[in-house]
Amino acid sequence: MTDPLSGFHTRTGMFDDWLDQRATMRAWEDFLTYRDIEQSRTSGVRREILESWSRSLASGIDATAELAPLDETEDLLEDARRKNADLHDAARGPFAKIGPLLSEANALLILTDAEGLVLEQIGDLRTHNAARSIHLIKGGKWDEAAIGTNGIGTAIRSGRPTLVHASEHFCQGIKAWTCAAAPVRDPVDQRIIGAVDLSGPPSIFRPHNVAMIASVAREIEAALAERQEMRRTRLLEAFLDNGPARGSRDSVLILDRIGRVMYHRLPSDAPRDQLAQKLSLGQQFIPLSGSMSDQDIARAIPPNMHPSGISRLFLDGEFSGAALVLPPRAPVRSAPAVPAEPFRIPPRAGAERDELLMIGQGPKFTAAVDLARRTAAAGSAVLIQGETGVGKELFARLIHTSAAHKGRAPFVTVNCGAISAELFGSELFGHAPGAFTGATREGKPGKFEQADGGVLCLDEIGEMPLELQPYLLRVLEQRAIYRIGCSKRRQVNVQLVAMTNRDLREEVEAGRFRRDLYYRIGAMTIEVPPLRERPCDIPDLADHFNRMVATRLQREPLTLSEEAASLMARYDWPGNVREMRNLFERLHLMVQDTMVSAEDLPANFRTGPQEAPAPAAEGAEAAVPANLTDMEEQAIRRTLITEEGNLTRVAHVLGISRPTLYRKLKTYGIRRTYE
Repeated sequence: MTDPLSGFHTRTGMFDDWLDQRATMRAWEDFLTYRDIEQSRTSGVRREILESWSRSLASGIDATAELAPLDETEDLLEDARRKNADLHDAARGPFAKIGPLLSEANALLILTDAEGLVLEQIGDLRTHNAARSIHLIKGGKWDEAAIGTNGIGTAIRSGRPTLVHASEHFCQGIKAWTCAAAPVRDPVDQRIIGAVDLSGPPSIFRPHNVAMIASVAREIEAALAERQEMRRTRLLEAFLDNGPARGSRDSVLILDRIGRVMYHRLPSDAPRDQLAQKLSLGQQFIPLSGSMSDQDIARAIPPNMHPSGISRLFLDGEFSGAALVLPPRAPVRSAPAVPAEPFRIPPRAGAERDELLMIGQGPKFTAAVDLARRTAAAGSAVLIQGETGVGKELFARLIHTSAAHKGRAPFVTVNCGAISAELFGSELFGHAPGAFTGATREGKPGKFEQADGGVLCLDEIGEMPLELQPYLLRVLEQRAIYRIGCSKRRQVNVQLVAMTNRDLREEVEAGRFRRDLYYRIGAMTIEVPPLRERPCDIPDLADHFNRMVATRLQREPLTLSEEAASLMARYDWPGNVREMRNLFERLHLMVQDTMVSAEDLPANFRTGPQEAPAPAAEGAEAAVPANLTDMEEQAIRRTLITEEGNLTRVAHVLGISRPTLYRKLKTYGIRRTYE
């Protein structure tokens, strides 16, 4: 058998650290002879390559094949481009940026669909001419079932970035090439919709080619996510402009052009347990196509649902989705979505049971609770946003206890704002024995391993250093970690729940948070409303915390005077639920009898924004917060007063770490005059 590497001249030692090509070639010949991995001398071949060889052999691929199948008919390519228009358009930016850099680099950048059909190719002209001889051009078919082990097909088949170098290819005719490819996933449902590949002669081989091409895939996915969000917004606008008539208590579903749920609006009193999975954002509700009439859509809907209105939606004259309106009496209803009694979350070791009650009946709060439950069933990454002290961790605990494992699996929390950048990697991913100065001799598993099979809750994710965010993104994509100082890959099955009191969209635009990571964790976002937007819940929460603290201190609950209750109802609660809990801790310790008067409340309850402001001094501006930054500064100053300068308590009330509080004090120029 001819040695396909005999004609190449490469720098000595370039491949020594990666693999022995001639040994790989002998292993391939052995494998074809014995047709069995166990009987072949394949110890030096990577496991993923051996598995691909086995699949190729089982598929009946001719190992002596010289080129891939090709269909250059214009109709086929045009149909493929039409079906993959979003993918093709999203790749324009990265290809336009990288393509010119490859013109003298002996390399090609290639885009394929989910079946490995080459849609686009750009790069070095000489390499393009050579690629024609193996059909690595538009119309070439490069899935594993067509041409065996190769970067494109194996990346699509395995679902992860893949490097296939020279003799690792299954077919004889393509062993003179090296390729690194990564799958491209749909940001809505995470299915593989294509692949991007870097190919060329062995001289372009570098182990980090796979990292570069994975970065290109992530950039394409980010562009796809932006397009999807824009399309979702336009579908909503099309529904509002031309959708069927609907009542305030009707349920609304908006589907994209293939029937996936892009938006749902369900009344807070309408239960959805039976259809929770089908109604999850990104899930295909029904198969949908542009050829279906309203009657066809009606027939495809589950029989226990009776829509009162169906409307096909068009964007720029093209069929783009459908809107369904379900009346409140439709059989989709079964039991209340949120029980009248507080939802009780099983406590962790050492936690007080009463502190784990979800108390609230306001529409925004109950909608957030319902979304958390439905998100738990999907098992996907979740972003919980809300001001400090609103109870974001309770929602994370709700997701944990509502998931398939019913709370039996680990629940691990990490405060991103309380860990230095130097220790962040070892804290999340663990480290090998003696990996760095201060590392333990035995090594240590990180938080991802500790949370395997359960939920990992990253609090204050907006505080994560920008340079470490790509590593988190890689773990979420590959579902595997490498401990610091260790090359062993460890699979982890973790549902990530990220929490923040920042607007991550603004952080992305400001360059402080990666756009691709935001789209990965923010596909499902739960907005926890602040207490000032839940005025109907204030009496119930006050009664709850009053009795909780009284029980712990073994004393009678306090009684609020009419004036004190009125002040609490009018107060804007900048520290939200946490501030209320701390208030009752303080009142139980300070009030001599059981009656709380207005004078027993902190001064800001009587002089805060709920009262008319005093006239400003001449030449002075009114002390009205102009934006969120001003509101945050005022909240810090106000809490410093109420907590008498104790920074530990201030950080606790505001729901941030002490290091974060120190940074904000410095940012706003606030002097610690109370300490």
